[in-house]
Amino acid sequence: MSLEALHKRVQLDLSYLAFGGPDWVRLANHSDGHLYDVIIVGGGQSGLGAAFALLRERVSNILIIDENPEGYEGPWDTYARMRTLRTPKHLNSIDLGVPSLTFRAWLEAQHGSESWDELDKIPRTEWMSYLRWFRSTLSLPVLNEVKLRLIEPEPELGLHRLSIEGNGAESNHLLARKVILATGIQGGGEWHIPQLITQNLPKDLYAHTSEMIDFGPLRGKKIAILGGGASAFDNANHALSEGVKEAHVFVRRDKLPTVNPIRQMEASGMIERYHAMGDADKYAVMNHFFLHNQPPTNDTFNRAAAWPGFELHLGSPWLAVKTAGQRAVITTPHGTHTYDYLIISTGLITDPSLRPELKLVESHIACWADQYEPPNEIRNLLIDRHPYLSPGFTFVSRNKEGAPLLHGLFPFNYSALISCGLSASALSGLRFSLPRLAASVADQLFQDDQPAILKSYYTFKEIEFTGNWTPEMGVRYAK
Repeated sequence: MSLEALHKRVQLDLSYLAFGGPDWVRLANHSDGHLYDVIIVGGGQSGLGAAFALLRERVSNILIIDENPEGYEGPWDTYARMRTLRTPKHLNSIDLGVPSLTFRAWLEAQHGSESWDELDKIPRTEWMSYLRWFRSTLSLPVLNEVKLRLIEPEPELGLHRLSIEGNGAESNHLLARKVILATGIQGGGEWHIPQLITQNLPKDLYAHTSEMIDFGPLRGKKIAILGGGASAFDNANHALSEGVKEAHVFVRRDKLPTVNPIRQMEASGMIERYHAMGDADKYAVMNHFFLHNQPPTNDTFNRAAAWPGFELHLGSPWLAVKTAGQRAVITTPHGTHTYDYLIISTGLITDPSLRPELKLVESHIACWADQYEPPNEIRNLLIDRHPYLSPGFTFVSRNKEGAPLLHGLFPFNYSALISCGLSASALSGLRFSLPRLAASVADQLFQDDQPAILKSYYTFKEIEFTGNWTPEMGVRYAK
């Protein structure tokens, strides 16, 4: 099968599902521009999956916006540096149960059925190519190189005004009844670099793993990487493959984690049923999750360890950082080390107050610290700062005044982790969370329009039965 044949198969499969039927949402007009039923911010895997899920709900007056050039949405062909995805290949995600839309179908259409059996994990660049195909095959409406600056609620009109900028924007704003923030792992806060580094080093001596890094000037140099997660080892491998002479990874723990809790969650039903748990269990589960973290995959670690220039420093938190000429000097409990460059792999902080687009509403957003008091022995400030969401990915307001301002906003990004589990934050959760997100958005659209829909229902007079039986024809009884 070719990709052309697969494209035809997708269209046929979708026709069997009556995909693309008429919208049920009432078309609304606005004097200040087109009013979308839903705008999705972010054109990566979550945004594309959300659009497909909405189309299956017969909500098609939608638009996706993304700040990146077409084909470079998300991390896969930008700052991600792993060779393969970490998720097992058999876990489907944004295809929503349509076999011809799966990565496997796309792979086999090009390379034959044996290619799937021979594949260990999905290559990162192949995954991005699949996402490009997915978007094209479904003709999803994406406006690239448009950045969201601010969400301005207009609750009296039942909409949100999105202030935007970018080459593809026809004006400086867009209008939407509902906004899905499919803004990825950093979309609920910001990437974290410890003040120990930002206050003591010039920016040209370090970068976070989420940044674009030019490794050319680092060839033959010695670098240090702070962090013990999978991304730290991905960056060590990439740096060494680009000609860096030495890459030293510094880990606070005395031992690397060996257990990946996500594997248990995938098999136990916890990912798909997480939203049904109470607050106490959600808090405890995610505290345990944060304590254990994800270890690097075996192939990533083994490849890093095989490099002559790789070195691992366990039990080595950075206690002090300073400059020495054009180099950085770090101090650990085991002594001092000097490097030409530092790469920071310390993750992110989730906090709605850090998001500039939420500046007008973040003070109303309830966080976990507002809604749940955990036992002291498991209190986790990182969890407390996450927004407290409904099972349908809606914000909860701290007060009555904020409720109409937050109505219509759906954070489908890493900030949903505590409330909704591995939903928008992991490929293994998307196949369960996307239908819930789309249903939640559609439910809200229906409830907003319910008076008009019910009026139409009660006044419905369209004739369906046209049989013509008259009294002269008599009455017949079945024997």
